[in-house]
Parts: sequence; structure tokens; C-alpha cells
Amino acid sequence: MLTHLSGLPTRLRAIPSMAARVPNALHSIDVMRRAGLVELTRPDNGVRSMILTRRWGPIVGAATIGMERTPHALAIVDERGQLTYSQLDRQANSLARGWHDAGLAEKDVIAVLCRDHRWLVLAMLAAGKLGARLLLMNTGFAAPQLADVAERENVSAAVYDQEFAGVIDHLPGGVRRFLAWADDDELAVRVTTLDDLIANSSDKPVPVPPAPGGLVLLTSGTTGTPKGAPRQIRSPFAAAHFLERIPYRTGECTMIAAPLFHGTGFSQFVLNLALGSTIVLRRRFDPEATLQAVEEYRCTALVVVPTMLSRIMDLGPDVLRRYDTSALRIVFAAGSALSPDLGNRVIKSFGPVLYNLYGSTEVAVCTVATPHDWQQAPGTVGRAPHGCEVRLYDTENNQITEPHVTGRIFAGSDLSFSGYTDGGNKAVIDGLLSSGDVGHFDESGLLFVDGRDDDMIVSGGENVYPIEVENLLLDHENVIDAAVIGVPDEDFGQRLRAFVVVTAKVDAEVLRSYVKANLARHKVPREVVFLEELPRNTTGKVLKRKLAEYDA
Repeated sequence: MLTHLSGLPTRLRAIPSMAARVPNALHSIDVMRRAGLVELTRPDNGVRSMILTRRWGPIVGAATIGMERTPHALAIVDERGQLTYSQLDRQANSLARGWHDAGLAEKDVIAVLCRDHRWLVLAMLAAGKLGARLLLMNTGFAAPQLADVAERENVSAAVYDQEFAGVIDHLPGGVRRFLAWADDDELAVRVTTLDDLIANSSDKPVPVPPAPGGLVLLTSGTTGTPKGAPRQIRSPFAAAHFLERIPYRTGECTMIAAPLFHGTGFSQFVLNLALGSTIVLRRRFDPEATLQAVEEYRCTALVVVPTMLSRIMDLGPDVLRRYDTSALRIVFAAGSALSPDLGNRVIKSFGPVLYNLYGSTEVAVCTVATPHDWQQAPGTVGRAPHGCEVRLYDTENNQITEPHVTGRIFAGSDLSFSGYTDGGNKAVIDGLLSSGDVGHFDESGLLFVDGRDDDMIVSGGENVYPIEVENLLLDHENVIDAAVIGVPDEDFGQRLRAFVVVTAKVDAEVLRSYVKANLARHKVPREVVFLEELPRNTTGKVLKRKLAEYDA
């Protein structure tokens, strides 16, 4: 039964019976054992890890697990240097005590508007140690969006990088301000910085708060004010959702290029903390500098959004060959659609190391495509890991089980949220949450995302999902980026308009003929608009509402 939830407590998935929970738990434990998170000879360590996560919440719990395993191992590497797990823990203690002395307490909401660096990590950890609620702000949002979010979420304090000082000025006057990354030493003298609080506070362990403070991620806000999506870890085996299909191991090195405020970067950051891995961060993404860091630190994993991968591949084979990336076992991509052409180029250059995760801020993990899945069916988003469930439904809410039949994607796992902070929710069917996308399974059970449910274009009575046309255009030798939207048409209701970024001059009619030769006539764009770049948000999603403002 389809339900729209508004402000009511939600149980998205039925509680499994004991008969089902025991084998599920054993499977998850085995997955975590293979990754090194669980030692069968030390079951007490596994129990302690669960206790830490329940007491402190996922961020502090993960960092504490990593610290207890390897306190002197490198935890964070950024432009300011290196921090071991022990140093990270002690500095987070100092910051939590400094905030407490400044009047912050459990249940306060601390908003963080920072790029990826140590002070963002320390703010995350200190908020958890204090028992405060952490709100991760998107660095690409405009001042009015952030002001609306701060008021709705009852923000008590804001941590910010100097470059965002102008945005922070729009927050309500009662919000406390703390400077994280300072570019100007004179400004750092005039305001309260995280460095000041850390330097002037004790680094002794802090008491466990009465309850974990909680975490709120924000939706992309591409259609209005960003929504708050609380994230709660409801199972001690949640890490297995990733580890079953992505072969992370303890004590390795991961470069996280994806922003930590986004679900992609954040989830992999927390997972790697628990694994005791070294995490390499950079404030701004640079494709060649990323390859240099992968070589320098012998990174075994690289976490990106697809537009970052595209920029890396656009460096060309000569630049790619300059850097030794042979240690890479995992290139983890998520956050937006990964085209078959781009995925194939990545595997050709780096080998079978591409893992393509499909999920959302609300649903979290839906499916993961392994390198084997991708080579079998380029463009797939793979299969649901153990403990996750994905189903397709038609417009009458009937489940679709046949291959190659498009339906609305619904999913559920222990990581799915239970509703927005404003009381709203996504649609729910049979305990599963809508992803907002439509897709289909092939004969082997691999999932393909065909587009957004609300992106479907009806032209002359025919349904068109833009992603199919976009992926085809991206296969053209002269096209490096593409997006397709529907625009009003007197005769057909809607017509297709394509926006492309090209490497060499190519005629619009050539591209139209190329689509016509490969797809049905009603999928051929009537118009082709050439741009220098497509408008995208900070996680790489195309802002199609901005494209709708262009004149053909």
C-alpha cells in the first residue's frame, strides 16, 4: 500500500523474525571478518565496537574503533600535514571541551560549512563527543538557502571556512560562529577559531553524553530549499552493506575526493575511520593533483563523484601514464549517473577497479556494481548488497518482476532514513522507500537506472527518459558532456532539447543524425545547444532547471 508520511513515526521495513536475523547477522559478521573489522579470536572487540557506536554515534564510534586498533597510525592527511588516530582523538576532546566552556551542550545543533580538511573532521568528532547534533552544510548552497535551513534546523552554532564568511553573515544573529580554515592570519586573530579552542582546552577524555547527538545530511536543494535527512545507524552490521561488494581492508589508504558533506564522501569517510585507514583529503578537487596524491600515499582506494572521474580521464593518456596508480584496488563512484562510456574508459585506464554505487541521501545504499558487473553490462548500477532490498513498482503499485520492464525504484536497508526533519517523507510501498528514480532489471538481475521519475518527457504520446539519449551522445567521439530536457511544444506537447559540450566543432545535424541512427525517431532531439560547460552542483548533478532557462 502506498503511503505518504507527514510527521509520523515511520517503520520503513518490518522487523525480521529471529529465524531470519540470525543468518543475516552471521553473514554480516563474516563479511566484516574478511575486511578485518571483526576478529573471530577476539569476539570481545566486536562487542566493544557495537557498544562504542551505540554510545557515541557512528562518527565518534568509528574513530574510536580505528584509534583503539592502531593509535599511532596516520588517520588524516591534508594540506596542513598529518594527524595520527591518537592525535585526532585528543584534539577532538579539546574542541569538545572548548565548546562546552563556550556554552554549547548536548542537543545543540552545530552546522558545519567547510571544505574537506582536518578541522571539518575535528568538528564532526567534537560534536559527537559533546552529544550535539551535527548538520553538514553544502558548500555550494547560496546564502538564502543556508539561512532558511539554519532557521528550520534551529542551529545554535556554525563552523565555517574563511571563504564562506559572507554566507555565514546571513545566519541569524544568535548563532555562534567558529572559524575553521583561515586564509588570513589577521582574521584568525580577531575571531574565535577552532585552533584557539583546541590549544586552550584539556585533551583528556570527555564523558559519554546522555545520548548520541545525531547527524543531519542535506538534500541537494536543486528544486528549492534543501531538506534535512537525519542519518541514524540502526544496526551494528551496517558496514557490511558496503563491505560485501566493495573490498576495503583495514589499515590501507583511501583518498576521498568527494565532498564529506555529501552522503558519498561521508559514508566512505566513516567506514574508513572504522577500518583504521589513512584518509587523504584536499580542500579543492584537482584531477592531476589527485593522481599525484594517489601515487605519493600509495592509495588503495579513491572515492569520487562521476564528474571528478570525467575530469581525471580528460587529462588524457599521456598525463595518466605519468603517475603510478598501481596500488589502486578500488575506484568508488557515486552521487550521480555514471555513463557507460566513462566507466569503460576508467576500466581501460586503471583496470577492473571500478565500483559504482547507486543510492540517495534518503535511501542510502541501494545497489553496487562491481567491476565484474560493469564489464558484463556497462552502465549497470549492479545488485543490492546483503541486507538491502530493491524492488520495482508500476504506477498501480504492483511489483514488477519481469526483466527489461521499467518501473519506479523502491529500496530499504538499515541505513535508510525515517523522514525529513520537517516531518515529510518519500513515498513508501511495502516498507520500502522511493528513490525518486525509475529503472529496470536485466535477465541476470542487474539494475539499470533509466532516469528520474519526474524527468520523463512525453513527446507526441511517446515516453522518453533523457538518460538514454544522454548516454548515447556521450558515446560520440566529439561529445564530452551532455544533458537532455523536455521543452513545451504546440504540436507534440514536449520536444527534446539537447545541451552538449564538445571537444571539436561538430554540426548539430550530425549529432541529430547520430541519435536517429541508434534510437527511435521520437528520441531524437529537435534542437541541439552547444555550451562551454553544463551547470552542475557540487556533487556533479546537472541543474536542469537552469538549462530550461536557455533559449535554443
